[in-house]
Amino acid sequence: MELVHKGKTKDVYSLADGNYLLKFKDDCTGENGIFDPGANTVGLTIEGAGKAGLRLTKYFFEILKAKGIPTHYIEADIEKTTMKVRPAKVFGEGLEIVCRYRAVGSFLRRYGKYVKAGQPLDALVEFTIKDDEKGDPLITEDALEMLGILTVDEYKKVKDLTKTIAGVIKDELAKINIDLYDIKFEFGKIDNQIVLIDEISGGNMRAYKDDQYITPLELAKLVLHA
Repeated sequence: MELVHKGKTKDVYSLADGNYLLKFKDDCTGENGIFDPGANTVGLTIEGAGKAGLRLTKYFFEILKAKGIPTHYIEADIEKTTMKVRPAKVFGEGLEIVCRYRAVGSFLRRYGKYVKAGQPLDALVEFTIKDDEKGDPLITEDALEMLGILTVDEYKKVKDLTKTIAGVIKDELAKINIDLYDIKFEFGKIDNQIVLIDEISGGNMRAYKDDQYITPLELAKLVLHA
């Protein structure tokens, strides 16, 4: 097992069988000790965050698998806070795709003159370039095509998958009266098939109950009843 990438919230190891192992950490994105799923820096460390994130990721990835939605997920070891995944080729140097149901976070900061905080959005999808130094800038469909990052067909497929997967997560949370405000995904290709990669946890979504934001650890407890 060899360390190939040290990330903000996960480390990536290559395995002898050609797959990869993701090691979830307790580090969380944010600034000045305040958690923010949209931040590009590690702002705080929360004991148990890695395990909570992995438990939710395993839970949601297995729901997607049962629905026939393609992902890189193979298996997870909760006690070791690791997840085994298939190798996937990312688009360009990585994209992050956000599905928004409410106007919060960076969307509200950008368009505050036109929307109110918490205003409903109809599963609005935004594509961003993974670039911490530039703050993960938004990129348009035309630019993605012209720069050779996504073809027109790939863009449509990623957008459709984003809405489908976000809808599954939203419906699951709604069963326990939790509202999904927004969620961030990453995609890659395995054998020419576009698949969901990375994780699905409280660390990459904003969820609310009775108009109150739910922290990643609390979200795991509410969803998994533990």
